[in-house]
Amino acid sequence: MSIWRSLPVRAKTGVCLFGFFALVAIFGPVFEPFNPGFENQNPSFSLNPPSLHHLLGTTQLGEDVFSQVLTGTRLTLEVSLLVGVIATVLSVLVGVTAAYLGGIWDDLLSLLTNVFLVIPALPLLIVLLGYLSNQGQTPTVIVLAGLGWPWGARVIRAQTLTIRNRDFIAASRETGEPTWRIIVFEIIPNEISLIAANFVNTVLYALGASVALAFIGIANLTSFSLGVVLYWAQNGNALQSGDWWWWIPAGLVIALMGTSLVLLNSGIDEIGNPRLRSSRETGRIGGHRIWTTDPTPVLSQLTAPRGRVGQFAHAFSRSSLLDRAATKNHADGAAEAPAATPTGGEIL
Repeated sequence: MSIWRSLPVRAKTGVCLFGFFALVAIFGPVFEPFNPGFENQNPSFSLNPPSLHHLLGTTQLGEDVFSQVLTGTRLTLEVSLLVGVIATVLSVLVGVTAAYLGGIWDDLLSLLTNVFLVIPALPLLIVLLGYLSNQGQTPTVIVLAGLGWPWGARVIRAQTLTIRNRDFIAASRETGEPTWRIIVFEIIPNEISLIAANFVNTVLYALGASVALAFIGIANLTSFSLGVVLYWAQNGNALQSGDWWWWIPAGLVIALMGTSLVLLNSGIDEIGNPRLRSSRETGRIGGHRIWTTDPTPVLSQLTAPRGRVGQFAHAFSRSSLLDRAATKNHADGAAEAPAATPTGGEIL
């Protein structure tokens, strides 16, 4: 519970939103009212708007859009998470191994990473999946994971280079611990926040790429992912004919899933970065709440009522602060000076 309270608001929002879609992916197909591929031959069920019988309307072939969105959420999330897991594992293996071992291993693994980085990903995806589009979702997962690990490997390698020469790593070497144990129990735990952020970024990349590829028809069109739903809506001219229920629900789910991942990623960055974390802390000056990222204010009237707002001076430069301090010191000195005694008289 204390960990949850320490999370920033963005991270909490991202966790709740992503958790909702995870529950939909797990239990959604159980509550499907119809088979997502069931075509109703009755012409009266073609392109029906949302109703109690079809909560999100029907397609041109009489298929239930609500059932397709539930199935598509599960399939899209499965592909994105699988790509994220595989690509993150490859990133950690290549990045940590290259940085820790150094020498020829670092040169070879860095060369491999650079080769994958310069490969044009989109044309390669189109070519490979164009030949393998009828093989299910496995080719999509393999191709996306194979092209999604190099960026994370470079970042993790750079972080490992800064950790491998620290004292606790040197102490582990001196005690004779094997290399694999140092990597698994000493280096990787110190990069958890970076690995988590890389995983979320990879899932977001896989989500956008898989939907985009399905939308242009380079995917298994027999399975109803969210991208496939949008593909058939485009082919059915749903946008031109005003059949909003066919494409808006799927597009909204994709947008909210991407938003949850972005919020979660920014929250992870805030947790792992002390500067971002300290920016959420606030203080009080003169009874007013001040953010640590704001310039330090100068109270124009020290005796101003606490309930009033806007009692801060408008000048924040160094010279103005020095001038104000000198003026205040001069006034205090004049007020505290003793009264002059009468000339030639006795002190009364």
